[in-house]
Amino acid sequence: MATSVGQETHVLLVALPVQGHLNPMLKFAKLLSRPNLRFTLATTEQARDLLSAANTADEEHLSPVDLAFFPDGLPKDTQEPMILSSCVAAAYNIPCALLWIQACGAYSVYYRYYMKTNTFPEDLEDLNQTVDLPALPLLEVRDLPSFMLPSSGSNFNNLMLDFVDCLKNVKWVLVNSFYELESEIIDSMSDLKPIIPIGSLVSPFLLGADEDKTLDEKNLDLWRSDGDCMKWLDTQARSSVVYISFGSLLKWSENQVKSIATAMRNRGDSFLWVIRPKEIAQNVDILHEMVQEGQGVVIEWGPQERILSHVAISCFVTHCGWNSTMETVVTGVPVVAYPSWIDQPLDARLLVDGFGIGVRMRNDAVDGELKVAEVERCIEAVTEGLSAEDMRRRARELKQAARSALAPGGSSAQNLDAFIGYITSCV
Repeated sequence: MATSVGQETHVLLVALPVQGHLNPMLKFAKLLSRPNLRFTLATTEQARDLLSAANTADEEHLSPVDLAFFPDGLPKDTQEPMILSSCVAAAYNIPCALLWIQACGAYSVYYRYYMKTNTFPEDLEDLNQTVDLPALPLLEVRDLPSFMLPSSGSNFNNLMLDFVDCLKNVKWVLVNSFYELESEIIDSMSDLKPIIPIGSLVSPFLLGADEDKTLDEKNLDLWRSDGDCMKWLDTQARSSVVYISFGSLLKWSENQVKSIATAMRNRGDSFLWVIRPKEIAQNVDILHEMVQEGQGVVIEWGPQERILSHVAISCFVTHCGWNSTMETVVTGVPVVAYPSWIDQPLDARLLVDGFGIGVRMRNDAVDGELKVAEVERCIEAVTEGLSAEDMRRRARELKQAARSALAPGGSSAQNLDAFIGYITSCV
């Protein structure tokens, strides 16, 4: 970035070629949009192919962001982890910022573990051991980000070591969160490597903005979104539909689908369910029957922000990815937290024990499978249980706090203004 008075500042944004990284970066650019700022969002050629297939890379809808693609040098179908290093920018004396798209809590855990600032169990093999860290609930090893655990293998551990090493070249750590949501965690990092919340990185309409006066809500979706589900939601009663989605990466098991479908049938709940690939749903007879009978709708991908903000939604059964977590916080929807890997177990702890807007759904302790009774227990708890009203009240409070954070003078708005002020004054 280089500029002088009256000159345009060019900001290069680099993201991994996965949906959960591309869309927060795109929303970040739109949030920063000013007449004297120009953005290029760069990712690998793998993403270009997927975006083209889904018809979501039309650049006229991405203004003010230009797209650029580069080869990653890896075999086409490789699954090896990759880190895009800040050292490249440092070599050319270009100021570098990190956009952290997980919770401030996850950043704190990673930093304290790899920088050895706090005590962790010597051996992370025993998942029942406890971990006591500043500003976080008392954790068990199973709650830690899975990349830290021996079961993830050395590649992911090395990835995180490289990441922490790169922080020395980073001037700002900007986070998709807001101060009022994770204030104690943010304060606890102030003397280590400070984090600057600039979220929530969601479409402006979720924050109460006039859609006619804001940039469009286009996302960089890697799959075609089924918008017809919104017409179905319009026909449903208020707070009557259970929304179920495990994000863009996780695949459903047949047991999970059968157990959740059976619970929906037993309770009589209407549902909107995202299942990828959609063929899994077609192989589960009870689910196929309920869809045929009109009890619910199954889609392969959908406009999640629109879905969560619809008045028909009663709760969200979620994998607890951070993008989904922020969207449910901003829309004020209680959750059934069913995490799997990476940062999701920690996000689930935050949603349930930190934010107070959900319950945790767990697999059976004996055979490791999800049971129908457990699904029923959790849906009942967030919709009609003794604590359901408290969860809804807390969800409404956080929804308002999210809006206030990005309103003029709000905590995130002030942080963004300070960041923009710096990058437009660099010489």
